[in-house]
Amino acid sequence: MFWTKRVVIGDGERGLLYRNRRFERVLAPGVYKLFDPLNRLAVTVHAIAKPEYAGNDADVLIAQMGAGLSAHFTLADIGMQQVGLVSKNGKLDDVLAPGTRKLYWQGLVQVDVRMVSLADSLEVDAAVVKRLRQLGSLAKVAVAVDVPMESAGLLFIDGKLVRTLDAGAYAFWNFQKNVFAEVIDLRVQSLEVSGQELLTKDKVSLRVNLAASLHVTDPVAARTKVAKYGDHLYRELQYGLRKVVSAKTLDELLGDKASLDADIFAYVRGQLTGLGIEVLGVGVKDVILPGEMKDILNGVVQAEKTAQANVIRRREEANATRSLLNTARLIEESPVLMRLKELEALEKVTEKIDKLTVFGGLDGVLTQLVSLKQ
Repeated sequence: MFWTKRVVIGDGERGLLYRNRRFERVLAPGVYKLFDPLNRLAVTVHAIAKPEYAGNDADVLIAQMGAGLSAHFTLADIGMQQVGLVSKNGKLDDVLAPGTRKLYWQGLVQVDVRMVSLADSLEVDAAVVKRLRQLGSLAKVAVAVDVPMESAGLLFIDGKLVRTLDAGAYAFWNFQKNVFAEVIDLRVQSLEVSGQELLTKDKVSLRVNLAASLHVTDPVAARTKVAKYGDHLYRELQYGLRKVVSAKTLDELLGDKASLDADIFAYVRGQLTGLGIEVLGVGVKDVILPGEMKDILNGVVQAEKTAQANVIRRREEANATRSLLNTARLIEESPVLMRLKELEALEKVTEKIDKLTVFGGLDGVLTQLVSLKQ
């Protein structure tokens, strides 16, 4: 008829009937003939394959339908201290923030909403974390913290330290409160202090490179008692190096680097008491002198070594002369020893001669080669 409207609702659809723009009822799948001579009826058709109700009048429907709402919708009404976990066909699909109110169509997709309280703990269950990672939505609703081995995690909520985290993977709901986590490395770390321009006690300018090793013994103290423990240690190493170098002459520094390391180590260790940081060792890597000072020191070292070489040379010459004198005295007192020396001299001479013609026998050779005062 002319005054009748024909409305068809499919199996995957639901219809909402409005009269004079006021909700009247839900239309299930089927064919409807609506008598509307004054054009006062309107029907909106919703696909329920995606169960989230997409209309702007969800609060109106909740108020108008009352107890009959549960026949067509699943209501998710999340409290201010709760998080809603929405599962579709038994699988977690979405997270609703505190204070959210949302409708889901019943029918094709089984929707369940589970409330999680934020009052007791902000930590997210491990199974929920795994599923949210899979969906790629974990970072939107939670703060994820991965604490490696040999590390410690510090959890801050609204600026207050509330918990220390051991090695592992964690996540915390990031609703209503400011959640922040910091990972502190507990392994041995190295720190370099390079290019420090310093003056010694005798006013010699030099540049020193220093290395130190440290590790954090108390992550809470290291994080809360000093802003940045690495920067603080760097400055203390600088101060200790300047203090020790300024108290020693250049010769003392170059002559005993071990004591320099020990003095700096003792100073720095005393400054870090109670900060949760332990210095394991301090060592001076390089002591770099200006070019002119290096030339002067090289000249001094060369002069010292030359003087030492001259002393050794004179000592050996004196020892050789003394040995010759003792030999001469023995030869003078022993004719047999003198004869042996003559034969040694003859042997050395004959080693350098290809042919030797002897006249007058061996005595003649000896008489010609060696003249001896009887």
